[in-house]
Amino acid sequence: MLPTIVILLVLAFGFSLFADFWTDLLWFRSVGYASVFTAQLGTKIGLFLAFGLLMALIVGANMLIAYRLRPGFRGMTLEQQSLDRYRMALEPYRRLVLLLIAGGIGVLAGISAAGQWRTWLAWRNGARFDTRDPQFQLDVSFYTFGYPWWRFLLSFAFAAVILSLILTIATHYLYGGLRLQSPGEKATPAAQAHLSVLLGVFVLLKAGSYWLDRYGLAVQSDNFIQGWAGLKYKDVHAVLPAKTILAAIAVICALLFFLNVVRRTWLLPGLGFGLLVLSAVLIGGVYPAIVQQFQVRPSEADKEAPYIKRNIEATRKAYGLDNVETKPYDAKTEVTAGQLRDDAETTNSIRLLDPSVVPPTFQQLQQIRSFYSFPSEALDVDRYMIDGKLQDTVVAVRELDLGGIPDAQRSWVNDHLKYTHGYGFVAALGTTRDAKGQPVFVESNVPPSGKMGQYEPRIYFGEKSPEYSIVGAPPGAEPRELDYPDDSSPSGEKRYTYQGKGGVPIGSLFNKLLYTIKFREEKILLSSAVNSRSKILYIRDPRQRVQKVAPWLTLDGDPYPAVVKGRIMWIVDGYTTANGYPYSTRTTLGAATSDSLTTSQRTVLALRDQINYIRNSVKATVDAYDGTVTLYAWDENDPVLKTWMSAFPGTVKPRKDISPELMSHLRYPQDLFKVQRDIFTRYHVTDPQSFYGGQDFWKVPADPTQDESGDRSADQPPYYLTMQMPGQDRPTFSLSTSFVPNKRTNLAAFMAVNAQPGPDYGKIRVLELSRNTTIPGPGQVQNNFESNPEVSRELSLLRGRGSEVKRGNLLTLPVGGGLLYVEPIYIQAATGTSYPLLHKVVVGFGDQIQMRETLQQALDAVFQGDAGSQTGEGQQPAKPGKPSQPAPPGGDLQQALRDAQQAYQDGQEALKNGDFAKYGEAQRRLKEALDRAARASQGGGSTPPPSPTPSPAPAG
Repeated sequence: MLPTIVILLVLAFGFSLFADFWTDLLWFRSVGYASVFTAQLGTKIGLFLAFGLLMALIVGANMLIAYRLRPGFRGMTLEQQSLDRYRMALEPYRRLVLLLIAGGIGVLAGISAAGQWRTWLAWRNGARFDTRDPQFQLDVSFYTFGYPWWRFLLSFAFAAVILSLILTIATHYLYGGLRLQSPGEKATPAAQAHLSVLLGVFVLLKAGSYWLDRYGLAVQSDNFIQGWAGLKYKDVHAVLPAKTILAAIAVICALLFFLNVVRRTWLLPGLGFGLLVLSAVLIGGVYPAIVQQFQVRPSEADKEAPYIKRNIEATRKAYGLDNVETKPYDAKTEVTAGQLRDDAETTNSIRLLDPSVVPPTFQQLQQIRSFYSFPSEALDVDRYMIDGKLQDTVVAVRELDLGGIPDAQRSWVNDHLKYTHGYGFVAALGTTRDAKGQPVFVESNVPPSGKMGQYEPRIYFGEKSPEYSIVGAPPGAEPRELDYPDDSSPSGEKRYTYQGKGGVPIGSLFNKLLYTIKFREEKILLSSAVNSRSKILYIRDPRQRVQKVAPWLTLDGDPYPAVVKGRIMWIVDGYTTANGYPYSTRTTLGAATSDSLTTSQRTVLALRDQINYIRNSVKATVDAYDGTVTLYAWDENDPVLKTWMSAFPGTVKPRKDISPELMSHLRYPQDLFKVQRDIFTRYHVTDPQSFYGGQDFWKVPADPTQDESGDRSADQPPYYLTMQMPGQDRPTFSLSTSFVPNKRTNLAAFMAVNAQPGPDYGKIRVLELSRNTTIPGPGQVQNNFESNPEVSRELSLLRGRGSEVKRGNLLTLPVGGGLLYVEPIYIQAATGTSYPLLHKVVVGFGDQIQMRETLQQALDAVFQGDAGSQTGEGQQPAKPGKPSQPAPPGGDLQQALRDAQQAYQDGQEALKNGDFAKYGEAQRRLKEALDRAARASQGGGSTPPPSPTPSPAPAG
């Protein structure tokens, strides 16, 4: 009975493994990436067999040799008499025991080698960086792709020799080749020769290790400076020669062991090995310490300066900071009327809607039913062409949330067959609010209505989608899925049947059985609701889907939705990383990307936490309706991307395949920018002496808008907003951040990167303030806001009325020749059903602080009654001033609109062809035509025709 039970358990376990394997293959086939599955599987099997067999052969051969070299005569000592009993008991099973030992070790070695599939593929397909390290003049690809593989081979060889040595000694002892208690020779000549060869190989491997260690110095970590990697003075002048000498001594020692096969005396090998150990201590340990103590420490800054310079240059290049444009910025603090006139386009685009504050507002106004939900942490910021103007918008999708279904309605059928998808895209203008302080939605409701035109609104694949859903039905069958609530319908809801190409068919009995085992749910097999046309949707989170088909990517923590060519697409930024870029400082991804908005759902999805090279090499999309995953090469010059494209051919599409509609919604990713700003806090210093001192280092300021319930020490997140940096010819969609000195709270610098695809995409600009500046940093500004009598009194009144005050994002903008701070103030009733409403706006410039109901009012109050520009909240009543110029005639308005339409079409065509020069010229013409149209309209020209349905914003 027991054997039958054991056999059944083994079969059940084996079929469970097969179910996981086969359903994985079915999933990869369903998304069109079966080649990724087979490439991984083939590589793992190949490595498992190659290294498993090699290890088994090495160990088994040495054990067999030891057996064959057993002495024909053994003395009749008590030791040998005791061993005779073991030899006799083992003899009938000797071959089996040999096979089991060698096979077991081989399996373990094969499993270990299979885990190195990424290392093997990177080495096998490694592309050149065409950059050489300054010490050994080797291409960087040797360190990123080659060095890890050679290290693995060396460790494998050490393991093989050590295991062989242990088992060989045991075999020789068992069969009398080694005699511990014998009065004569302790080892037979054959055993001595065998062990000498193995020890010689071991020492020879140690020589190889010493030699490889020399190159490892270029990527080794050190506590000299946080995250430091690379050689220092001591390494170049002491450790490097020491490693070379030790390698030579190890080779000599190995030769002495090999010579012992003939001479059969342990004296010379023993002396050689003793010399190696002594040399390792004196030359490898004591000598470098002496150099460090007596040569380096007395003048460390001067000695280390050349190596610090190497580190600075390599680090800036590895993190994409080598072309940062840094300019001194003499920020003004005084205010005058009309000071923002030259920054009118920037002030017109200041985003007041805070995506981290308004999720409850979206939830309350657009949830529709309890089983729908929006992200609770933060929404996303994108750009859309609304009424002929490119505008920042706060966006989200209405996802399905099974937790919102009443418990009485929860069942397997409802959870997995009826409630299958979310519904609709929601967008609100970032610069505007209505009279109540609510967002102004440009796309909302169920069914969708607004400015986005016709698109597929169903969300089958999203961040909150259930683990799995079973969809599909035969033609003519009654729809079973809840599509969306409809009060006009007798049932109160519209039904739908999934028509997409995504999903794995489970109509067959075999597939039903496989997925019953995979999800541990017998209803998949037994339910009559699972029909011949059914499909199962799983692995539905956009990041998980991308990670599955591109296991070599590190993924950004914030995928965001966009309406592209009539589909809702999730856009996921993918990074290629390395941990072996010579001389580049390491950083920890988790720590570098953490800020006040980071949650477990928004953390970077990383292959490794420690890196010293990163590129945003891939833009990935996931279709929210059918789950289609598409990978696009974004940084086509990245050697790491080239390597993985070679390893997984055909999986990444070229950049030219990105449509203009999709291009218009791509942006510079937050997590990359956060890593870069973390590195830049130190590596903005390019002088080695100053870098060594560390006095000029910066830090990212803490987020001052966090209330008592939040982490007040967490970094302020970077913010997306449309703005114009000094030196730019027009505002662009940007990602920006501030810096403060290491131990002070005044502003040290302001950094922004062009986040809009185009010729200037990815250009990082830094405005560096004087060390003696009095410009306050974000923390000081927030304190100034709170201590301002007017602001403090108003906020106290609001709190006294039972309202909860929520601070919005504190934005910093380089306008008016200085730094402008803008913070929206939200209020929320402390009791009952409530949600944040935008109530006031606080503005600070220099010593001037004002809080008003609108941004326009606050700006005018700060700048002596007239800021000189209009905000995006809408046209304010005209102020008395100089008489306006005569309006152009109505015909000019029509011509301006025609010119704008033509310029827009020319720009889209240029973008499609990748001609960024022509695209820039078309954008200039578009802006000029729109300006003429605006002047004509304000001057009493003919009424323009209704705006056409807006299209996605062009990449600019």
